[in-house]
Amino acid sequence: MCASTIPSRGAADAASLAGATGSSVGITIPIPKPLAGTLELWRASFGDPMAAIVPPHITLITTTPATDWDETIDHVRAVARDQAPFTVRLHGTGSFRPVSPVVFLRLVEGFDECVDLHGRLQAGPLERELAFPFHPHLTVAHDVSDAGMDAAVRELRTFEARFEVRSMGLYEHVPSGLWKLREELHFGQGTDGSEAAAG
Repeated sequence: MCASTIPSRGAADAASLAGATGSSVGITIPIPKPLAGTLELWRASFGDPMAAIVPPHITLITTTPATDWDETIDHVRAVARDQAPFTVRLHGTGSFRPVSPVVFLRLVEGFDECVDLHGRLQAGPLERELAFPFHPHLTVAHDVSDAGMDAAVRELRTFEARFEVRSMGLYEHVPSGLWKLREELHFGQGTDGSEAAAG
């Protein structure tokens, strides 16, 4: 992401999940410029007050308790080393209504890669039961009016974009209520930036 800290919409939930440490993990795929700026403008147009604060992203891991940060970082780095870059193509809209007030852009390419990446990340120190099956998406309206969500579905129904995914961001939810970027991890590389050995 382009911001090193972002506010959490669910700070109380995150704190309760993280227990006594008050610390939890989020992992996202950043959206490159200028596409990110375009999506911020669309999200603002639907009435979402977080549009200018939360950068557009695809969530891979959401609010997962972190009990051992050293183990967590080692785990996420290992997954990143084994991940090859892949392409995401966005096309059209979907919604989680009425279960959740969210309208999103669909991943018509890169969906399976995100599901696989999520599965490998949500293991070891980050393993936990999820309330709903993981569904990769890019949110364009969240907690806005019904009219705003209807507008998002209608106005972006033919939206299409494509970009290469080469990294993911590891975030920590801190007691202040912010998500702080701990590390950006580039796929197929060691922590020193060198290419990982094949095999």
